[in-house]
Amino acid sequence: MQKICNNTNESIKKLGPTMTRKLQQRLMELKAAPCLDDISKVPPPRCHPLSGDRDGQLSVDLEHPYRLLFIPANDPMPHKKDGGLGWTKVSEIEIVEITDTH
Repeated sequence: MQKICNNTNESIKKLGPTMTRKLQQRLMELKAAPCLDDISKVPPPRCHPLSGDRDGQLSVDLEHPYRLLFIPANDPMPHKKDGGLGWTKVSEIEIVEITDTH
């Protein structure tokens, strides 16, 4: 994943030019955001938590149907009083994969 995210030529080879452009756009948005709460939860990025066997992971849309999956990497993990993820306190992420979650 690190090569794909950090090397345009590697990304184009694995994902194609259209998906590479979308990936680079999402990575810039994630890098520029001071916290996860600053990433839109509506299209186009549509940042949202996943469930089931991907509980704890979040995703942003790339080129349909693919998504960039990541986990919060703050230590300790920021939580709200109700136990949910403290989106306003998440300032670090770890990219997990690019996949079709459907």
